Amino acid sequence: MVRQVGKHGVRRSLAAGVAAFVVIALSGFLLSTNVRVNKTATVNNDTADLIEHSVDEVADLQKDVTELQSQVTTLTDVLGKKPSQGSGTDTSAGDGSSASDDSGSGLMLPELEGRGVTVTLDDSPLWENAVNNNGSTSNIDDYVIHQQDVESVVNALWAGGAQAMMIMDQRVLFNSAVICSGNVLSLHGKKYAPPFTISAIGDPQGMRKALNDSKAITILKQYVTAFGIGYKVDNRDDLKFPATTALLQQLKYATVDTSKVKDEEAGQ
Repeated sequence: MVRQVGKHGVRRSLAAGVAAFVVIALSGFLLSTNVRVNKTATVNNDTADLIEHSVDEVADLQKDVTELQSQVTTLTDVLGKKPSQGSGTDTSAGDGSSASDDSGSGLMLPELEGRGVTVTLDDSPLWENAVNNNGSTSNIDDYVIHQQDVESVVNALWAGGAQAMMIMDQRVLFNSAVICSGNVLSLHGKKYAPPFTISAIGDPQGMRKALNDSKAITILKQYVTAFGIGYKVDNRDDLKFPATTALLQQLKYATVDTSKVKDEEAGQ
């Protein structure tokens, strides 16, 4: 009887040891996972560092794309073949404009030139007069150009018949996204300080009308009057857009939906 109790006691001790080992192992795994998650959350909270890292990655990838496009062009020339013709909205600029004979292979947007308009947006120089003794002002946002201002101009120009567009020194693609941090504009990984220029090739009269009809631009003009925001529209006869790498295939059949506008005009 004593021996049997002894064996039973050994088995119980072994089972308890295994259970304790499993519990400790699981606890260690959960603790290490929690530490990794907390570290990741801390890193992700540093938005500024993430943006800078993303900008560097975009710049490196853009260099790779440019080099690969150069290789494609070289091989195409060697084979004696011309890239397939495309009919994207950004490859033909009518109204007195002209494009290169090569309308692109989907990897490149061809060089364009023609008539159009250039819109210049700038921060107000009057903000300095609004600064208090503490070196700040409660309504500083009223004196600077914002992301929605740039977007409003871009949307109005497209609605007015723009056939190709540039923001600063970059062609506008279907996936272009304007991002403003303070008064600094970011586009395709590059950063710009004001004044910001948006140029569009197309019918100047149609684009000017679209700008004047835009409710968003009307509100912007109120800030021009009240706070000295810079807003200027110039007709241009000699706009030249350089060829550029298309990040992805450009849209070919996109048009502005003006049906609602026509219905509203008919109802007036």
